[in-house]
Amino acid sequence: MLFHVKAVSGRDMVSVDITANNEKEALDQVKANGLIPISAKINKQYFNKAKQSQLSISLFTLELLALLEAGLNLVEAIEALALKEQHQSVLSKLLTVMYEGQTFSAALDQQPQVFPMLLVATIKASEKTGDLQEALRRYIAYQQQIDQLKKTVISASIYPLLLMLVGGMVILFLMGFVVPKFSMIYEGTTNELPYLSQLLLLWGQLLAEHGTMVFSVVILFVVSVVFAFSQSSFRAYCLAKLWQIPAIGRQLKIYQLARFYRTVGMLLKGGAPIITALKSASGLLGKSLHSNMKNAEQLINEGKPISEAMTSAGLTTAIANRMLVVGERGGNIDDMMARIASFYDDELARWLDWFTKLFEPILMLMIGLVIGVVVLLLYMPIFELAGNIQ
Repeated sequence: MLFHVKAVSGRDMVSVDITANNEKEALDQVKANGLIPISAKINKQYFNKAKQSQLSISLFTLELLALLEAGLNLVEAIEALALKEQHQSVLSKLLTVMYEGQTFSAALDQQPQVFPMLLVATIKASEKTGDLQEALRRYIAYQQQIDQLKKTVISASIYPLLLMLVGGMVILFLMGFVVPKFSMIYEGTTNELPYLSQLLLLWGQLLAEHGTMVFSVVILFVVSVVFAFSQSSFRAYCLAKLWQIPAIGRQLKIYQLARFYRTVGMLLKGGAPIITALKSASGLLGKSLHSNMKNAEQLINEGKPISEAMTSAGLTTAIANRMLVVGERGGNIDDMMARIASFYDDELARWLDWFTKLFEPILMLMIGLVIGVVVLLLYMPIFELAGNIQ
C-alpha cells in the first residue's frame, strides 16, 4: 500500500510517499532515512488506481472486437486499449509477452487472476483456425447469455428476500418492544393466562430484565452466521445439503449443466477437441458432478459416443440425450450443445417463475401467521377479561 507520511527534516516539514505493508513499516522506513515521522495515512489515490486497474472482461472483449473489425491487427488493437490509464498495468503485461513472440492466449494465461480460463481456452482454439474475431463474438454472446441467466435468478430472489426482511423486522419489533410492554401490564397475573401467553410474557420479562445480554447474544449469533457464510467450506456444506432436496437439487444440476453445455459447445465450435473442451468446462460443475465428468471422459476415450458417455455418467436428461444423438448423426454436436443449454435455460426460467409465484404467497402466509399468533396471544387475556365482564 502507498502511505503519505509527514515528517520533520531539520527545521523543515516534508511529505513523502512510502510503499509499505502497514503504517508501522512506513514509519520505520522514514526513520531509517533520518527523518522524524509525525503521521502516516494511506494515500487515497492508491485505492482509486486499484479500482481503475480492474479490467472489465466484457468491455475488453467488446472493445477489442470493435478495433479488430475496424482493420487494426491484434497488437495495434491492444496498444490502443492500453492508452486508457485504468488498463495500462494489465494490458502492458500482455504486450510485453506478445512482443517476446508468444501467442495471445499464452499472454492471457499468464494473468489468470484477470482473464478467465474460458476466454483463454476460446482464444487458444481460435489460434488454430485463425478466426479470432468469430471467437470473440462467440465469447461475447456466451457472456451475455450467462449474464441474462444471472439477472433472471437475482430478479426472482429480490421480492422474497425483501418480504423476509420486512417480516423479520416486524416480528423483531413485536418480540423486542411490544411483548416486554405487555409483560409489565400482565405482571402478577401470569398464572391466570393461557400457557402460550405465559411463555410469551416470560420472554418479555426476560428482555425487560436482561435485555442487554439477550441482544448481545442475538448480535453474536448474527455475526457468527455471517462469518460462517464467508467461509467456503460452510457454503459448500450448505450447497451439499441443498443438493439433497430433490426439487432444488435437480434445478441446481440443470443450472450447472446449462453453463457446462454452452461452454463445451462454444469450445467445440472454436475447434477444440472434445476431451480438451470437457476438461476446460469441468470447472463449471460442482464437486458432486466431478466424478461424473471423469467417468464421461473415460468412456469417450474408450471410443463411446458422446451421447452415450454423457448419459452413462448422469450428465444429461432424456430430452438432451436425444438432442445429442441427433447432433452426432448430423455432425453438428457443437450447435446441438448450444441448443441444449438454451433448453435448460428456458426450463430453469419456467421453474423459477413457478417457484416464486408459489413461494411468495406461502411466505406471506407464514409471516402473517406468526405475527397474528403473537398479537393474539398478547390480547387473549384482554378478550377473556371482556368476556367475564359481560
